[in-house]
Amino acid sequence: MTPFAKRVYKVVLSIPLGEVRTYKWVAKKAGKPKAVRAVGQILKRNPFPFFIPCHRVVNANGNIGGYAFGQKRKKELLNLERLIHKSMI
Repeated sequence: MTPFAKRVYKVVLSIPLGEVRTYKWVAKKAGKPKAVRAVGQILKRNPFPFFIPCHRVVNANGNIGGYAFGQKRKKELLNLERLIHKSMI
């Protein structure tokens, strides 16, 4: 795993439950603001999808973006997290 990939995963781990961030935001926080596509490729190969919440990363235009287990599952996870987050407030 490259140092940049490690930083990407660390940034994604910081996204709070029930919230989303963009690939661009992740790239910037990981230290390479123009590496948006690279972030997507790194998250596509996420070795721990149940621990590193890559489903919380979406496109800048608000579209859901890709997910290893499909867009439907990504939407379901995000909706579930929003419900959990609301119930915790």
